[in-house]
Amino acid sequence: MKRSPVAPPRRWRVSPLVLACLAGIAGAQTSSKIEPALRSLAQQGEPVEALVTVAGRADPRLLDPNADHLSRRRAWVETLQATARERQGDLVDFLAARGVEYRSFWINNTIWIKADAATLELLAQRADVTHLHANPSVSNRVPQPVAERNAQPVPTGIAWGVSKIRAPLVWAEGVNGAGVVVAGQDTGYRWDHPAIKGKYRGWDGMAAAHAYNWHDAIHSNGGTSCPSDSPAACDGQSHGTHTMGTIVGDDGGTNQIGVAPGARWIGCRNMDGDGYGSPATYTECMQWLLAPTDLAGANPNPDLAPDVINNSWGCPEEEGCTTGQEIKQAVDNLVAGGIVFVASAGNGGTTCGGMTMPPAIYDSAFAVGATDSSDRLASLSLRGPVAGSNLIRPDLSAPGIQVPSAVPPAGYANLSGTSMAGPHAAGVVALMMSANPALKGDVARVAQILRETTITAGITNTNGLTQSCGGTAITTWPNNMVGYGRLDAWNAFRRAESIFATGHE
Repeated sequence: MKRSPVAPPRRWRVSPLVLACLAGIAGAQTSSKIEPALRSLAQQGEPVEALVTVAGRADPRLLDPNADHLSRRRAWVETLQATARERQGDLVDFLAARGVEYRSFWINNTIWIKADAATLELLAQRADVTHLHANPSVSNRVPQPVAERNAQPVPTGIAWGVSKIRAPLVWAEGVNGAGVVVAGQDTGYRWDHPAIKGKYRGWDGMAAAHAYNWHDAIHSNGGTSCPSDSPAACDGQSHGTHTMGTIVGDDGGTNQIGVAPGARWIGCRNMDGDGYGSPATYTECMQWLLAPTDLAGANPNPDLAPDVINNSWGCPEEEGCTTGQEIKQAVDNLVAGGIVFVASAGNGGTTCGGMTMPPAIYDSAFAVGATDSSDRLASLSLRGPVAGSNLIRPDLSAPGIQVPSAVPPAGYANLSGTSMAGPHAAGVVALMMSANPALKGDVARVAQILRETTITAGITNTNGLTQSCGGTAITTWPNNMVGYGRLDAWNAFRRAESIFATGHE
């Protein structure tokens, strides 16, 4: 089709001074797009990893509020993918033409690249690029197993934390998490550990099928026990296996370590064997969890997404998750897809306002602190409020000190940390949804029930510490030390069951 003739543009004379001013403004805008730390790294001469934030965001408010949660999730994933295709198309062509290594993400409309300083400057000049951030890999300093790592007798009977939150009372009612899919992103998962093998969605009793049930976001330096891009679920450390054990673990014998032993699990590795992750690995796992794929990373299927995800990891400031909104966007979009996002509060001491690491600081996440067997606030459990937002954090607390659970290859160990507390909450979510399937996809209602059914009697500061964080003492509920109280599976189950029976609170 011929284009209509266009009148030649009028020519205007612009003074050199104005041109210089305009050039200075453009230069300042371009410069501000590149994070200073990234520019500093790039100036050392070698290609650097970066996350490119692309202009344009999908809006979940446009989804049909009356649709069922699976229909909404399908529509949401399609919207996110369409937004990324439209917004990233020209940029991807540019990167490919320059031979730049890249990986595109639709969950938060970002692109991981490995590029030199000249390419970063060119990208910063593009109107479709809003920010460029470094993608450093930093250790999460995950808890290390104690000496009895491979000793079988550690859990004798039901793990103390599982009993503390009264999960066995729920089992006695015939509810154990059946019909619910749980997930985690961590150092990986030893899928054939006796305590979790029978709960793995990829195991049919005869053979393992890892497609749609496992993804590895570690593409280099994976290690020998869990090599990079592993096609089978594995754990390069032990942290992930331990957390999954607390959610679903039960070896059919005396080792009853899981809160919801009837649930099925899937997993993604976002940290290597040393506990090192990056904004890109976290993003990749979150995208996969919203729409799991085959082993080639293709054919995503949101119908196979989990109902709840445990996140026993944190992204410290030096890792780059607080310099932009990429990780927050990914978490928000997971939750918009109807998936409960449980996040450990983090370890680090008793300072008020110590909760500074994503993802626990995000409003869309459900943050969990740690208590001990006497319901005392763990001295390692980070406190709120969240700086800048004054969010009450954590949402609640759960058993997190000397928690017995599974470690590779087939042993058990006691670990301490909020990493051990979060899985208790994820397991309770599975029990709630097993009792009332209508809660699937209703993230806000699930969070409300968890908060309103906690135990507050007898909850104390550890070692007699007197503290009031953000103006909330531990005798005020909620507070910035233990949130709304200590997690209780029985109370949460009864509330969920009541809603199922009556259709209202």
